Amino acid sequence: MRRVSYSIKGQVQGVGFRPFIYKRALEFSLVGFVKNDAYGVKLEVQGRDEDIKLFEDSLCFRLPPLARIDEMLKKEIELVKENSFIIMQSEQSISKTALISPDIAICQECLADVKNSKKYHNYFATNCTNCGPRYSIIKTVPYDRKNTSMQKFEMCSSCEDEYKNPKLRRYHAQPISCNECGPILSLFRGETRVDEKDIIKKVASLIESAEIVAIKGIGGFHIVCDATNDDVVKKLREFKNRPAKPFAIMCRDLQQIESLAKVSEKEEELLASKEAPIVVLKKLTNSNNISSLVAPKIDRIGCFLPYNALHHLLFMHLKNPIVATSANLGDEPIIISAKDIFKKLPFVDFTLDFDREIINGVDDSLVQVVGAEMQTLRLSRGFAPKVIKLPFKSEKKILAVGANAKNSVAFVIGDNIILSPHIGDLDSMEAFGFFERTLESFKRFYDFEPDIIVHDKHPNYETTKWAKKQNCELLEVGHHLAHIYACKAEFGLSGDYLGFSFDGTGYGDDGTLWGGEIFVGDARKYSFKGIKLLGADKAIKEPRRVALSMLFDELSLEEVLELEFDVVKSFVASEIKMLHQSYIKNLNAPKTSSVARLFDAIASFSNIAQFISYEGESGLLGESYYDENIVKCFDYTIDNNVIDIKIVEYILKGKMDKDELSSMLINTLVKIITDISKIEKLEVVLSGGVFQNKTLLELVSQALGQEKIKYHSQQESAINDGGIALGQAYYVLSYNKKYKIG
Repeated sequence: MRRVSYSIKGQVQGVGFRPFIYKRALEFSLVGFVKNDAYGVKLEVQGRDEDIKLFEDSLCFRLPPLARIDEMLKKEIELVKENSFIIMQSEQSISKTALISPDIAICQECLADVKNSKKYHNYFATNCTNCGPRYSIIKTVPYDRKNTSMQKFEMCSSCEDEYKNPKLRRYHAQPISCNECGPILSLFRGETRVDEKDIIKKVASLIESAEIVAIKGIGGFHIVCDATNDDVVKKLREFKNRPAKPFAIMCRDLQQIESLAKVSEKEEELLASKEAPIVVLKKLTNSNNISSLVAPKIDRIGCFLPYNALHHLLFMHLKNPIVATSANLGDEPIIISAKDIFKKLPFVDFTLDFDREIINGVDDSLVQVVGAEMQTLRLSRGFAPKVIKLPFKSEKKILAVGANAKNSVAFVIGDNIILSPHIGDLDSMEAFGFFERTLESFKRFYDFEPDIIVHDKHPNYETTKWAKKQNCELLEVGHHLAHIYACKAEFGLSGDYLGFSFDGTGYGDDGTLWGGEIFVGDARKYSFKGIKLLGADKAIKEPRRVALSMLFDELSLEEVLELEFDVVKSFVASEIKMLHQSYIKNLNAPKTSSVARLFDAIASFSNIAQFISYEGESGLLGESYYDENIVKCFDYTIDNNVIDIKIVEYILKGKMDKDELSSMLINTLVKIITDISKIEKLEVVLSGGVFQNKTLLELVSQALGQEKIKYHSQQESAINDGGIALGQAYYVLSYNKKYKIG
């Protein structure tokens, strides 16, 4: 006989871990107890040696779906006279240390209950310990019902019996409810409540009748319409002032997705996962099953599957896929209340609401598969809050406030970096208010007050301005180095790497806008030749301005005016003359080394696009023209560590083919990365928004693999600016030893 004490840290609270331990103890005839404590879960088991070994094996191989063990300390202790195993009351000190679990898609058992059981039949909010809302409904920790938006719903006797029985999967499932005691649905036309007996069936018929409907989900509202109807999709685009940015579509099942797009084994795994993200897929060329206006002019489509009971019930009455886009305006955060739908989105015909409040808004996660690995484009519902484990403990509480675009924030507490869900672009008062509310939520969760705040070097970032108003020690980290350190954080890397940091534009150390930087260790060694952005921010929306600037680099004004290029024809002569003055005198023409602007230039020269309406559109359009049979590259030079791709020289030969130019740029970037990697002979880190280009990253991966050069590229954290906060935090921890132990 032995008695063993275990202290377990990780995702072990609010995920069914204690009842799992209870059932395993009974299975192996062990006595003792389990309870939540300040660090995670504490348990003691007593029994025969062989039974304790079987019990320990179950901790490794049979965990509940949402549980994760990060650390387990055990020690032999003295035997105790006991005859049972019990779940003890939690220690109160857990209230500000337990990790918050993300919101999780409905599990198969609950889905079966919705379809078959009497109690949960057709109940839209069915959930259990293994699934359902978490982060979106919690006010503070511990994760008890009284601290969630379920507080106002008193459990019926049947739900209470399930809640209190450790042998059942709804033991301590805080959002437990049913048709008798839980939230109820309401349908509105405008702001007027509609009396309807079968609300879900009615909503399905409205969608099929080309109405635009706002539907409440786990972390906010979706704007929904029939994805096969050109007229209603066009109307939605006009209402949202969204000319071309792709909409995501929700499909009934995997078979419906496969009728629209190619789905690999890994993509299928992600679509059906407990996180249920939107997965970016390659369109089938012969599919006419959705409107061409859903994702115009590109060869990709974002698809996801129903992830709560309400979605599944809706698709019992729908035959077509639906557009399911976040309910918001422009750069504002996702809307979480019906009142804001009425106020801000008057074009919505009907609103489907329910009376469980969303405390923390959380958007859908967005991922794609590169090679055989997931790449995160937006870290949110299902995946966040995200915990990165550190191999040491920080002495200080550190807050990293991230970038201005695709913002997220990171909190260093002990040996954890906790990354918030996606907040978004901070270009509006509403978005910045969401940033501040997210900060306050996490401060409340963990009684967190930072000792240090880390921010970007850009003086005009809203996050930088906010940080400088706080009465706190401040540290700054360069934007492009933060990209590299985000990747290093995910893989726990230390020491020197060859870091390729390619993105749109970010603040550089030399007063210019960076975006094509190559680091050896922490020092920028290489960069791309600067391009003057004619009209500054306006050039980012008009690729033709980037292309014109590159022409000015090589030709006189008169020579440019004589060209019969589409980019030149897109201007009137007076505009070109005015922009040439801007170029010559450096008036409103900041210089950038951004690789993303090279994609803009190619889009303009090949006349794919002279104007764009959303970030990254040039890259997506160019990628859709990539031809694997074209292996040519542009010539390029490296002079004083400045990389100059000879695009204009090639263009002046009259070569304007869309496929050729798009393919050649990607091929050239692959060659540059490979050539420099062979020179520097270091392991490689690839980060920044340009590496969202799936074709580029796959070709780089293949080329580096052929050269046997090891590389790292983010998978579980956002490779774009959504990962900046993570990189900021990890950089400070890596180079300020006074802030860490170990």
